[in-house]
Amino acid sequence: MVDRRVDTFLLLCQLMNYRKTADALGITQPAVTQQIHFLEREYGCKLFTYQNSRLQKTEAAITLEQYARAIRLQDQYLRDKLSSTVRELKIGATKTIGDYVLKEDIQRYLSKEDHALSLVVDNTEHLLKMLDENQLDFAVIEGYFDRSLFDSQLFRKEPFVGICPQNHPFAGKEVSLEELFQETIIHREAGSGTRAILEQKLQGYNESLDRFKRQICISSFPVILDLVKKGFGVSFVYEVLADSDPNIAKFTIRGEQIVREFNIVYLKHADLQEKISWFFPGRNEV
Repeated sequence: MVDRRVDTFLLLCQLMNYRKTADALGITQPAVTQQIHFLEREYGCKLFTYQNSRLQKTEAAITLEQYARAIRLQDQYLRDKLSSTVRELKIGATKTIGDYVLKEDIQRYLSKEDHALSLVVDNTEHLLKMLDENQLDFAVIEGYFDRSLFDSQLFRKEPFVGICPQNHPFAGKEVSLEELFQETIIHREAGSGTRAILEQKLQGYNESLDRFKRQICISSFPVILDLVKKGFGVSFVYEVLADSDPNIAKFTIRGEQIVREFNIVYLKHADLQEKISWFFPGRNEV
């Protein structure tokens, strides 16, 4: 059972304001302060300080927050296990993975009547936020994540390639950056894993998306594929997505073979192996 004072601490970590925390909990501000002081005495450390009138978490608070979120997730898992025979998963997946990679896994998992599933398909940034707030058990993501906050298991590795129409001069070729910059680039929204990979690669050449002739930002992969097929621009996606449409051709940046990891990501210190094995049976932790 998670102590109510731990819940108060976690909410204060989220809001970083004693008054707002008290209002959200329906208690007084001195009551919040007393609960935090209790935890400080219990663990023998200072959890919060003020710098220039702004509340700051100490290193001890950051560590306690990580463990407390993991414990709360495990507590909910235990409650569900004791009160129901249904195996329920709340998972997330970034768009490439959710729409093009996990279909067979989803169908296999749901083929058993005592299995329930809630799947959120969104960009990396939003899924990591949901993990941090205990809204998901785990997420399968293609983007970057803070390994000091999250643990992970490698799901698989996937090439990251350029795409264009079949009749485009780039089709099946390696192209230079200067050739690439003459094109319209169709990319995902800020916070997406695929956009972050492209931007990081360009930064390695001291370049940015602004160097392209034109930019089009689209959050939907089906729309991106359709625009690419019809010649509105080129894009960069994972190979599994490029191979899903026979009217799409692939190309690469000269000298660059980009391969990225798909990872199963979950809160640090949380023991999620059993739940991961429900969805990916027979999987051993990496």
